[in-house]
Amino acid sequence: MPYQGYSDYFDKRLIISVATTGGHQGKEANPNLPEQPEEIARDVAECEEAGASIVHIHARDDDGDGTKDVARFQEIRDAIDAHCDDIIVNFTTGGGGIWSREERIAPILETDPRPEMATVDLGPVNFGQTRTAVNTREQNEEYAEAMLDAGVKPEMELFNPGHIPEMEHLVDLDLLEPPYWCTTIFGMQNGMPAHPRNVFAFADNLPTESEWQVLALGRHQLPLTTTAIAAGGHVRVGMEDNIYYRKGELAKSNAQLVERTARIAAELERPVATPAETRDILGL
Repeated sequence: MPYQGYSDYFDKRLIISVATTGGHQGKEANPNLPEQPEEIARDVAECEEAGASIVHIHARDDDGDGTKDVARFQEIRDAIDAHCDDIIVNFTTGGGGIWSREERIAPILETDPRPEMATVDLGPVNFGQTRTAVNTREQNEEYAEAMLDAGVKPEMELFNPGHIPEMEHLVDLDLLEPPYWCTTIFGMQNGMPAHPRNVFAFADNLPTESEWQVLALGRHQLPLTTTAIAAGGHVRVGMEDNIYYRKGELAKSNAQLVERTARIAAELERPVATPAETRDILGL
């Protein structure tokens, strides 16, 4: 069990990740969602000021459509470096069923500097009626090994508890270095149902030496991330996962969601981690 009690609760700093853009809904869903490099970077700077220590990056082309173009990821990275102080950059390798596995990992390996972190989707997930993002064990091994060689920390994205054995497989192969960074995901189409009690069921089965955060979609973001804070975990918020601040009210910015999370953490007496402290927690 990665978390074994409240003995360190008041000292354990909370990592806030923010996923600003995503690869699905765009400005048609919320006009405040950032899509272009300068827009993303300014948004990320506000999130860093509000308490986020990790930013999860997807890229969009000039028309707002998702892209794996290395040059566009480089442009976003350069803009973030220009606007932000020290936030940790985390690139996605998502996009199964749209891009090839080589296209999905290219931005992680070919940008300069490389991101400090990148995601590994540990198993298949359905989107709509016809698309499945296929994430095979072979692909996961390939991505984890490439990131290990490149000095990039993998973020294990687990859409349901059935993906835990896939993570354990990578641990057994020595392709992951502790502490392991895990994102437990709630509310996806064929993922873990979004209920606070499932936060504990998921987290308690992660490998020893895991640090974990909760990602919950839509209206589930607020209650489940709050549960994670109280349980000693970490959180991911942002308009990739949830475009609303409250029912019927679109979020004004990603920073607004980060600010609320930091306020809740303060009320629950969980100090918020700086980027430097996050690097120390995760062994970056």
